[in-house]
Amino acid sequence: MTVANPTAPPATPVAPRFEPALMRRKLTGTIFYGACLAAIGVLLLALTFLLIDVFRRGLPWLDLGFLSGVPSRRPANAGILPALVGSFQVGIFVAIFSFPLGVAAAIYLTEYAKDNWFNRLLQTNISNLAGVPSIIYGILGLALFVRLLGLGPTSLAAGLTMTLLILPVVIIASIEALKAVPDAQREGAYALGATRWQMVRGSIFPAAAPGIMTGLILAMARAIGEAAPLLLIGASVFVTFLPNPLEGSYTVLPIQVLQWASRPQADFQGISAAAIIVILALMLVLNGLALVVRARLSRHIQW
Repeated sequence: MTVANPTAPPATPVAPRFEPALMRRKLTGTIFYGACLAAIGVLLLALTFLLIDVFRRGLPWLDLGFLSGVPSRRPANAGILPALVGSFQVGIFVAIFSFPLGVAAAIYLTEYAKDNWFNRLLQTNISNLAGVPSIIYGILGLALFVRLLGLGPTSLAAGLTMTLLILPVVIIASIEALKAVPDAQREGAYALGATRWQMVRGSIFPAAAPGIMTGLILAMARAIGEAAPLLLIGASVFVTFLPNPLEGSYTVLPIQVLQWASRPQADFQGISAAAIIVILALMLVLNGLALVVRARLSRHIQW
C-alpha cells in the first residue's frame, strides 16, 4: 500500500479548458429558455388585461335577472336563459353520443385491432381529424343531419354535429389512457382465466377511467364554446323562448355573445361581456369537474 508523503507539495490545480462549442450550447439554451419565459409572460399579460376588461364591463350587468331573462332589444331587459338552456341541451347530447362511441372505438383500436397497416392508417386519420377546422364539421352536419336526416336546425342536430367535432379528441384521449395501463394488468387478468372482454371490463377500463373521463369533459368544454358550426347548421341569433331539443329554433351562449358584441351600442358590449363571464364560469366548472372526477377515480388505482 502506498503512503502519501506529508511533506510533498500540494498538487497544482488544473485550469478548466475553455471549450467554445460547449459555451455556445449553454448560451443558446439560456437564450431559448429566456425567450420561452418572455413568450409566456406576454401571453399571461395579454390574458390578464383581457380578463380585467371583460370583468370591468360585464360585472355591472351580471345579476339574477340577466341569468333568468330572455334576449331583448333593450339591454336593460336582456337575459341569457334561452342560450344557457340551449348550451346545456347541446352539451347533454354531446355527452350521450360521444362517450359510448369514442370509448368503444378506443377500446377496439387498443385491445382488439391487429397491428397492421390498415389500423395504423385508421389511427393516423383519427389524429388528423382532431385538427380539422370546426367549420368543416358544420358543413358535414348541415348536409347529414339537417338536410339528409331531416332533423332541421334543432339542438339534436347541433349535438350530433358537435359529437363529430370532438369525437377524434375523445378517441385519442381514451387511447392514450388505455395505453397508459401497464401490461401487467392484462397479463394478471389472463393468468386468472379471464377472457379478453372480462379483462377489458374488469381490469383495463377501471384503471383507464380517470384519463378517459378527463378527456371527455375537456372535449365537452370545447364543444360548448364553439359557435361557427352551429351558425352554419341554422342556429338562431335571437331566441326569446326556451328551446325544444327536438324541434324549433335554438341558440347557445357563444352565438348570443356574437350577436350582442356585433352591435355598436355600449350597453350591448356590456351584456356581451357579462355573457362571456358566464361562459368562463362554465369552462371553470367543467375543468374543475374533470379534476375532481380524475382524483376520485384514481383513489383505488394501484400499480
